Amino acid sequence: MRAAASGALLLLALSSGRAASAATTIFCCHDDSGKQVCGDILPPACYARAYREVGDSGRARNVEAPLTAEQRAQRAAEERRRSEQERLLNEQRRKDQALLNTYGSEKDIEIMRSRAERDLTAAIAAAQARIAEIRRQRKRFEDEAEFYRYRQLPAEVAKGLRDADHEIKAQESVIEAKHKDQEAIRQKYDEDLRRFVELSKRPPARP
Repeated sequence: MRAAASGALLLLALSSGRAASAATTIFCCHDDSGKQVCGDILPPACYARAYREVGDSGRARNVEAPLTAEQRAQRAAEERRRSEQERLLNEQRRKDQALLNTYGSEKDIEIMRSRAERDLTAAIAAAQARIAEIRRQRKRFEDEAEFYRYRQLPAEVAKGLRDADHEIKAQESVIEAKHKDQEAIRQKYDEDLRRFVELSKRPPARP
């Protein structure tokens, strides 16, 4: 009975050993001399190198070597470039869709351009008219100031002149800003028209 039990235990141990051996993973790489080095644990020669890992099923996979600090920096920079390119692409798609949602035709662009230019022209004309009015008012203060050429000006006359000068400068700033807006409007609608024509010539996207 004891002999039979011992035989069974030995058979079980051998079977377990074979199973463990069959489940072993092999790691292989090439060392400094180009010689292939393999082991059931990663050989020291494979540290910091690319290596090949073969499982018990015969399936293999390649493992890249760890990146150097310079390679990590390059990869991070490349990832940032890709992210920025993707962001710009998505932003352009959003702008293109907004453009197509805003205008139905090239004529729509010209109508909106004319409306914007007309509004700016009216604003400039209103500021110029206001300046002319202020200068007429200032002339009255100038005439009154003539009587006080060699004396101190009354406070209300001095204030009237200062206020008129301040208001004229303010209106001149408005006119200057509106002229800049005119150039910005011209560039905006030129670009909108160019992009709209470009998008209109593209073939429709496939479903």
